[in-house]
Amino acid sequence: MLRRRVGAALTGLGAVLLTVAGSRYTTGALRADEARRAWDAARARQAVANAHAAAWNPARSVALVTGAPVAHLLIPRIGLDEIVLEGVDGDELNAAPGHVPGSALPGNAGNAVISAHRDRHFSHFGELHLGDTVTTETLGKRTNWVIVKRQVIDKNAPALFRTDGATLTLTTCWPIRYLGSAPDRLILTAKPIAPRVLD
Repeated sequence: MLRRRVGAALTGLGAVLLTVAGSRYTTGALRADEARRAWDAARARQAVANAHAAAWNPARSVALVTGAPVAHLLIPRIGLDEIVLEGVDGDELNAAPGHVPGSALPGNAGNAVISAHRDRHFSHFGELHLGDTVTTETLGKRTNWVIVKRQVIDKNAPALFRTDGATLTLTTCWPIRYLGSAPDRLILTAKPIAPRVLD
């Protein structure tokens, strides 16, 4: 009788845990789809704005709002095709890779930092090597990058740095398949190959 009750309690607990985990992943997937639709709409609006501004070519600035789509990230070697959201809090990283607030936008002067969970969007991140390519798109600019540095550091070690030239830093927890809170961070640094203004 006791064994049956314990078995029923464990089954119930397992069902609750599966429901919570499934709900979190579903919420992330829905938010990622919403981000992709918002990105497509923003690109369409930008194309219209570019056509209107072509004669004047005024300087434009982008207001970055937490949770808003700010870039498109493509890494062919691992089949990654994701919309990057502004921010690296739980909600943003559950849905997509996150752009670290205060860092440059990809392709602009300075260090653009993008982070993602090792068990979600960067689950194949460990397969990347020096020389692999990455592509980023922001509204109006497409940049091709080549990975020039790969390092594993302690999770508490300072890793983010300012640069004068365009730099892309991609980061996630390390090791990828580690159970629990990972002790290290994998950081990939990339330099631009050929930035291009989008029409």
